[in-house]
Amino acid sequence: MNGPDRIPFRSTLFADLLAMPAATGKAAADPNRPILASIIAGQVTEGGCLPADLGLGKAAFAHLVAQYFPGLDVRGPERSVEAIPEWSDLQKLLLDFRACEHPSELMLANIVATACAGRDHLWQDLGLANREELSRLMWINFPALARANTGDMKWKKYLYRQLCSREGIYVCPAPSCGVCKDYAKCFGPEN
Repeated sequence: MNGPDRIPFRSTLFADLLAMPAATGKAAADPNRPILASIIAGQVTEGGCLPADLGLGKAAFAHLVAQYFPGLDVRGPERSVEAIPEWSDLQKLLLDFRACEHPSELMLANIVATACAGRDHLWQDLGLANREELSRLMWINFPALARANTGDMKWKKYLYRQLCSREGIYVCPAPSCGVCKDYAKCFGPEN
């Protein structure tokens, strides 16, 4: 569903997801619920690169749906995401800096690490509506990482830079940046 019809359908699906009652008050009050709704809405309307289970595996995805959007019966496109060798390192980086306030942080660490295999900006690979949603995701779930991104660096580039600095490597582009149409914006002079 690419093209101009995708955006109104995505917006409607997002609103419908948020209108669904969550299974518990805890899930309803989780600040990640709108973020998860946006990721699912984007994925179902063929945005992003995530597989149908968001990279969580069938059991974890079924748990997410049962808790946050019980009764959800929409399926995104069946696609696979290229496995990246640094997936577990990215997941560990995110988990090391998680806020430890919401169980959904664990799922989002896996989803974000999976989306890093995509070829666009991270917010696009996640199927989010805009970069601000990704920034909100980072501030809610990984606030120390968000706070350290003082130059408002693009998130995928920033995560890879953090990952590489852990290894003592200081020239470290994200894996798909060379083919990105915004290469000059990410790798130009930073203010």
